[in-house]
Amino acid sequence: MLLVCGCLVNGPYSLITTAVSADLGTHKSLKGNARALSTVTAIIDGTGSVGAALGPLLAGLLSAGGWDRVFYMLMAADFLALLTLLRLVTKELSSNKPRPISAVE
Repeated sequence: MLLVCGCLVNGPYSLITTAVSADLGTHKSLKGNARALSTVTAIIDGTGSVGAALGPLLAGLLSAGGWDRVFYMLMAADFLALLTLLRLVTKELSSNKPRPISAVE
């Protein structure tokens, strides 16, 4: 069960950091500035590291009331990750739709 929970927590974290970094890398305000992109990516990774440090602390505090609370916390974290990724996923899916083939081409 812990292996499944770990995959469900680490998977969205990896997707969030990668998707946000890639999305910001193509943002027009950066204008190809590699230094600005690296700074933003470091901030995103640093925020994830803070979450990785606070998650076990919160799990330890919640485990005093029973392990079911810890699993509810993990489910809530997964749901929040899903909500944050949903907009990017819909944007990517709508941009990658194949064009209809016309008879003129």
